[in-house]
Amino acid sequence: MSFANPAAGAASNAGEYVRRLLELLGDRDPFAVQEELVQALREEVAGLSRDELTRPEAPGKWSVLEVVRHLADTEIVCGYRLRLILAEDSPAIPGYDQDAWARNLRYREADLEGSLRELEALRAGNLALLRTLDEAAWQRSGHHSERGEESVRQIFRLVAAHDLVHRRQIRRIKAAHGLA
Repeated sequence: MSFANPAAGAASNAGEYVRRLLELLGDRDPFAVQEELVQALREEVAGLSRDELTRPEAPGKWSVLEVVRHLADTEIVCGYRLRLILAEDSPAIPGYDQDAWARNLRYREADLEGSLRELEALRAGNLALLRTLDEAAWQRSGHHSERGEESVRQIFRLVAAHDLVHRRQIRRIKAAHGLA
């Protein structure tokens, strides 16, 4: 099952993308899934050389390092979205072109350890905030530019599913290069 979500088709494919993400998450606890991400990433990248980290799965695809950097930046974006929804009434939530971010923010040149530490700190902060919410806060929502109305609870579940997608992607990249 492919989870590619290029910006050009994000709005038209939004419903199917969300459905498949939530199906992948299933009945897993989103807190548990999100809490295990950084350790799982550290295990996946242990012992990989810089060349192995930066080798894309195939031409036009991401490398392991680009996936890790994407996860760190996604945590920034999702943290902002959550805070926007919690602080404002029905805010607009902009989408973003993840491939443009990867290219223009030079993900392939990123520092692996710095990216992991950043992700760890951001994730801890976001989960700490989520643990303080009452039921009314979980139901607050904003309007995502590609996916429509999205609640705090929905974003929380989508982030956990997104983690699972990218953990699988890293394993697939490693397998493509005989590193699994």
